[in-house]
Amino acid sequence: MTESSTRRRLRSGTVVLGGVGLLAATLSACDSDPDKRCVDRDSYTTGKGYKVVDDKYCKDSSRSGNAGWYYGGSKSGSRIKSGSFTKSSGGGSGVSRGGFGGKGGSGG
Repeated sequence: MTESSTRRRLRSGTVVLGGVGLLAATLSACDSDPDKRCVDRDSYTTGKGYKVVDDKYCKDSSRSGNAGWYYGGSKSGSRIKSGSFTKSSGGGSGVSRGGFGGKGGSGG
């Protein structure tokens, strides 16, 4: 093996490893529940759903009032509907996500 081809292999390996590191950093920086929104449980309107409020109301129990985390659903403006207050554990209804470490395929 020549010195030139050895250097070329090292450089391509560095690029691959650097890309994997960048991907890992990007994934870890993402919120683990992108479909999670804080809503006012008392704001439900038929056909429109719940009013989305600032996350601080769900994070701080002293100012939460009747706010709660709402998973999944479809958002329209400042309202969300067709989701659930229960986070899915991978089966049944609610939010289900695949990806690294996710459960997928059909059961058996």
